[in-house]
Amino acid sequence: MEKLPTILLAAGVGCFALAGILSGYLPLAHLGKIKVKTVEELVTEPSYEFQDLAKRYPEQFKKYYGDANVENYRKALKLGRDTYIAEACWHCHSQYVRPVSNEDQRFGKVSYAEEYQNEMFLPHLFGTRRVGPDLIRESGKHGNDWHVAHFYDPTIVVPTSVMPKYSWFFDGDQPNQKGLAMIAYVQWLGSWATPEAIARAEAEGGQK
Repeated sequence: MEKLPTILLAAGVGCFALAGILSGYLPLAHLGKIKVKTVEELVTEPSYEFQDLAKRYPEQFKKYYGDANVENYRKALKLGRDTYIAEACWHCHSQYVRPVSNEDQRFGKVSYAEEYQNEMFLPHLFGTRRVGPDLIRESGKHGNDWHVAHFYDPTIVVPTSVMPKYSWFFDGDQPNQKGLAMIAYVQWLGSWATPEAIARAEAEGGQK
Protein backbone atom coordinates (compact mmCIF):
# COMPACT_ATOMS: atom_id res chain seq x y z
CA MET A 1 0.00 0.00 0.00
CA GLU A 2 2.92 2.35 0.68
CA LYS A 3 3.96 2.07 -2.96
CA LEU A 4 0.49 3.02 -4.26
CA PRO A 5 0.92 6.83 -3.94
CA THR A 6 4.26 6.57 -5.74
CA ILE A 7 2.72 4.51 -8.52
CA LEU A 8 -0.20 6.95 -8.87
CA LEU A 9 2.16 9.92 -8.91
CA ALA A 10 4.32 8.31 -11.59
CA ALA A 11 1.24 7.43 -13.62
CA GLY A 12 -0.07 10.99 -13.32
CA VAL A 13 3.23 12.52 -14.39
CA GLY A 14 3.44 10.05 -17.26
CA CYS A 15 -0.09 10.86 -18.47
CA PHE A 16 0.66 14.57 -18.22
CA ALA A 17 3.84 14.17 -20.27
CA LEU A 18 2.04 12.05 -22.85
CA ALA A 19 -0.74 14.62 -23.13
CA GLY A 20 1.85 17.33 -23.65
CA ILE A 21 3.46 15.39 -26.47
CA LEU A 22 0.17 14.52 -28.19
CA SER A 23 -1.52 17.90 -27.87
CA GLY A 24 1.52 20.16 -27.86
CA TYR A 25 4.65 18.92 -29.56
CA LEU A 26 3.14 16.77 -32.35
CA PRO A 27 0.79 19.49 -33.71
CA LEU A 28 3.63 22.03 -33.65
CA ALA A 29 5.98 19.59 -35.36
CA HIS A 30 3.37 18.94 -38.06
CA LEU A 31 2.42 22.59 -38.56
CA GLY A 32 6.07 23.52 -38.80
CA LYS A 33 6.30 21.53 -42.04
CA ILE A 34 3.46 23.43 -43.69
CA LYS A 35 4.62 26.30 -45.87
CA VAL A 36 3.09 29.62 -44.86
CA LYS A 37 3.02 32.16 -47.67
CA THR A 38 4.16 35.71 -47.02
CA VAL A 39 2.14 38.73 -48.07
CA GLU A 40 4.75 39.33 -50.78
CA GLU A 41 4.06 35.88 -52.24
CA LEU A 42 0.33 36.22 -51.80
CA VAL A 43 -0.25 39.70 -53.21
CA THR A 44 1.48 40.49 -56.49
CA GLU A 45 -0.57 43.47 -57.71
CA PRO A 46 -2.91 46.10 -56.26
CA SER A 47 -6.59 45.22 -56.44
CA TYR A 48 -9.13 47.11 -58.49
CA GLU A 49 -10.81 48.23 -55.26
CA PHE A 50 -7.55 49.65 -53.87
CA GLN A 51 -6.97 51.62 -57.07
CA ASP A 52 -10.59 52.77 -56.97
CA LEU A 53 -10.10 54.13 -53.43
CA ALA A 54 -7.16 56.18 -54.75
CA LYS A 55 -9.46 57.73 -57.36
CA ARG A 56 -12.43 58.35 -55.05
CA TYR A 57 -10.42 59.85 -52.18
CA PRO A 58 -7.29 61.26 -53.84
CA GLU A 59 -6.23 63.64 -51.05
CA GLN A 60 -6.71 61.13 -48.23
CA PHE A 61 -5.15 58.32 -50.20
CA LYS A 62 -2.12 60.40 -51.19
CA LYS A 63 -1.69 61.52 -47.57
CA TYR A 64 -1.69 58.02 -46.09
CA TYR A 65 -0.56 55.70 -48.90
CA GLY A 66 0.93 57.73 -51.71
CA ASP A 67 0.46 55.76 -54.92
CA ALA A 68 -1.79 52.75 -55.45
CA ASN A 69 1.10 50.35 -56.01
CA VAL A 70 1.56 46.81 -54.75
CA GLU A 71 3.85 47.77 -51.84
CA ASN A 72 1.31 50.21 -50.44
CA TYR A 73 -1.49 47.73 -51.06
CA ARG A 74 0.34 45.16 -48.92
CA LYS A 75 0.84 47.83 -46.25
CA ALA A 76 -2.89 48.62 -46.27
CA LEU A 77 -3.86 44.94 -46.09
CA LYS A 78 -1.64 44.34 -43.07
CA LEU A 79 -3.02 47.40 -41.29
CA GLY A 80 -6.56 46.36 -42.20
CA ARG A 81 -5.98 42.86 -40.80
CA ASP A 82 -4.45 44.24 -37.59
CA THR A 83 -7.29 46.75 -37.19
CA TYR A 84 -9.91 44.05 -37.81
CA ILE A 85 -8.38 42.07 -34.94
CA ALA A 86 -7.88 45.07 -32.65
CA GLU A 87 -11.46 46.28 -33.10
CA ALA A 88 -12.71 42.73 -32.35
CA CYS A 89 -14.63 42.54 -35.63
CA TRP A 90 -14.12 38.77 -35.43
CA HIS A 91 -16.52 38.64 -32.46
CA CYS A 92 -19.46 39.20 -34.81
CA HIS A 93 -17.98 38.31 -38.22
CA SER A 94 -16.31 34.92 -38.60
CA GLN A 95 -14.05 34.12 -41.53
CA TYR A 96 -14.87 30.49 -42.19
CA VAL A 97 -17.75 29.13 -44.28
CA ARG A 98 -18.63 25.74 -42.86
CA PRO A 99 -20.07 22.84 -44.92
CA VAL A 100 -23.30 22.74 -42.89
CA SER A 101 -26.73 24.40 -42.76
CA ASN A 102 -26.53 25.72 -46.35
CA GLU A 103 -23.82 28.17 -45.31
CA ASP A 104 -22.44 28.20 -48.84
CA GLN A 105 -25.83 29.46 -50.04
CA ARG A 106 -25.55 32.46 -47.71
CA PHE A 107 -21.85 33.19 -47.69
CA GLY A 108 -20.32 31.59 -50.79
CA LYS A 109 -17.90 28.74 -51.46
CA VAL A 110 -17.07 26.56 -48.45
CA SER A 111 -13.69 27.43 -46.94
CA TYR A 112 -10.73 25.15 -47.55
CA ALA A 113 -7.48 24.66 -45.65
CA GLU A 114 -5.04 25.99 -48.27
CA GLU A 115 -6.42 29.52 -48.30
CA TYR A 116 -5.50 29.95 -44.63
CA GLN A 117 -1.86 28.92 -45.09
CA ASN A 118 -0.50 32.46 -45.22
CA GLU A 119 0.52 35.14 -42.76
CA MET A 120 -2.62 37.19 -43.42
CA PHE A 121 -4.61 34.51 -41.58
CA LEU A 122 -2.42 34.15 -38.53
CA PRO A 123 -4.03 34.06 -36.06
CA HIS A 124 -7.00 32.35 -37.69
CA LEU A 125 -10.31 34.16 -37.33
CA PHE A 126 -12.68 31.24 -37.76
CA GLY A 127 -14.99 32.57 -35.04
CA THR A 128 -18.02 30.94 -33.46
CA ARG A 129 -20.66 33.66 -33.65
CA ARG A 130 -22.32 35.36 -36.59
CA VAL A 131 -24.08 38.42 -35.34
CA GLY A 132 -23.16 39.69 -38.79
CA PRO A 133 -22.44 37.69 -41.96
CA ASP A 134 -19.31 35.64 -42.46
CA LEU A 135 -16.77 37.78 -44.36
CA ILE A 136 -14.32 35.30 -45.88
CA ARG A 137 -16.13 35.64 -49.25
CA GLU A 138 -16.89 39.37 -49.00
CA SER A 139 -14.83 40.45 -52.02
CA GLY A 140 -16.93 41.92 -54.83
CA LYS A 141 -20.26 41.75 -52.97
CA HIS A 142 -20.37 45.52 -52.46
CA GLY A 143 -18.61 48.53 -53.92
CA ASN A 144 -16.21 50.79 -52.03
CA ASP A 145 -18.86 53.46 -51.57
CA TRP A 146 -21.10 50.92 -49.81
CA HIS A 147 -18.31 50.01 -47.40
CA VAL A 148 -17.51 53.65 -46.69
CA ALA A 149 -21.15 54.31 -45.79
CA HIS A 150 -21.30 51.08 -43.79
CA PHE A 151 -18.32 51.94 -41.58
CA TYR A 152 -19.50 55.54 -41.21
CA ASP A 153 -23.02 54.52 -40.15
CA PRO A 154 -24.12 50.94 -40.80
CA THR A 155 -27.83 51.79 -40.69
CA ILE A 156 -27.43 53.93 -43.82
CA VAL A 157 -27.14 50.78 -45.93
CA VAL A 158 -28.56 48.16 -43.53
CA PRO A 159 -31.38 49.75 -41.48
CA THR A 160 -31.61 46.77 -39.09
CA SER A 161 -27.86 46.60 -38.40
CA VAL A 162 -26.64 46.45 -34.78
CA MET A 163 -23.06 47.20 -35.82
CA PRO A 164 -21.62 50.34 -34.16
CA LYS A 165 -20.46 53.39 -36.09
CA TYR A 166 -16.71 53.53 -36.67
CA SER A 167 -16.30 57.29 -36.72
CA TRP A 168 -12.60 57.01 -35.86
CA PHE A 169 -12.04 55.49 -39.31
CA PHE A 170 -12.75 58.92 -40.78
CA ASP A 171 -11.35 62.43 -40.94
CA GLY A 172 -14.64 64.29 -41.15
CA ASP A 173 -16.56 62.38 -43.80
CA GLN A 174 -13.47 61.01 -45.58
CA PRO A 175 -11.90 57.64 -44.70
CA ASN A 176 -8.52 57.99 -42.99
CA GLN A 177 -5.58 55.59 -42.95
CA LYS A 178 -7.41 52.91 -40.95
CA GLY A 179 -10.65 53.45 -42.85
CA LEU A 180 -8.98 52.96 -46.22
CA ALA A 181 -7.08 49.95 -44.88
CA MET A 182 -10.21 48.29 -43.51
CA ILE A 183 -12.04 48.70 -46.82
CA ALA A 184 -9.06 47.35 -48.76
CA TYR A 185 -8.81 44.38 -46.39
CA VAL A 186 -12.52 43.50 -46.42
CA GLN A 187 -12.60 43.82 -50.21
CA TRP A 188 -9.60 41.48 -50.40
CA LEU A 189 -11.25 38.70 -48.36
CA GLY A 190 -12.29 35.96 -50.76
CA SER A 191 -10.86 37.68 -53.84
CA TRP A 192 -9.27 34.30 -54.68
CA ALA A 193 -12.71 32.61 -54.72
CA THR A 194 -14.80 34.98 -56.84
CA PRO A 195 -16.26 33.45 -60.04
CA GLU A 196 -13.78 35.48 -62.10
CA ALA A 197 -10.80 34.32 -60.02
CA ILE A 198 -11.90 30.69 -60.16
CA ALA A 199 -12.41 30.85 -63.94
CA ARG A 200 -8.98 32.47 -64.36
CA ALA A 201 -7.31 29.80 -62.21
CA GLU A 202 -9.02 27.02 -64.13
CA ALA A 203 -7.96 28.56 -67.45
CA GLU A 204 -4.36 28.90 -66.28
CA GLY A 205 -4.41 25.32 -65.00
CA GLY A 206 -5.63 24.07 -68.36
CA GLN A 207 -2.80 25.83 -70.16
CA LYS A 208 -0.10 24.04 -68.18
